[in-house]
Amino acid sequence: MIHSRTRGGISNVPTPLPPFNAETAAQKVRLAEDAWNGQDPEKVALAYTPDSQWRNRSDFIHGREEIVAFLTRKWEREQEYRLIKELWAFRDNRIAVRFAYEWQNQSGQWFRSHGNENWEFDESGLMHYRVASINDQPILASSRLFHWPEKRRPDSHPGLAELGL
Repeated sequence: MIHSRTRGGISNVPTPLPPFNAETAAQKVRLAEDAWNGQDPEKVALAYTPDSQWRNRSDFIHGREEIVAFLTRKWEREQEYRLIKELWAFRDNRIAVRFAYEWQNQSGQWFRSHGNENWEFDESGLMHYRVASINDQPILASSRLFHWPEKRRPDSHPGLAELGL
């Protein structure tokens, strides 16, 4: 089911609600990808419940304030950030995602980070639980695969499966 609603300054964007089907789960994944590529910590945090719990690598994050602080630090450190997410599996109010993103550190070294996320949503479509496991791979600038202007990945840009990731 998809509903339009306004939440804390987010415009009336269709919000897929649980229980998810293949279409609504894929839409939820793309909306998350778009939000993270926008790199606005305050806006991204609104997709999570006020008491959301995360494990991101070895960080344990609780609530929107900590999400905003975490994402602010992340995107200060991870420059030229480009992310692709892909639906892996779904059931009821849960979605599993695989992802990769490319970024450059302040020293100019490029990385491709690979990972998996497990998400659980409340009845209003807000994520209240997120677990992410991530590995960083140093790459050469010439090995980058994610080429698009900042923000949203164009629909014509290949996804992870098409890129062989």
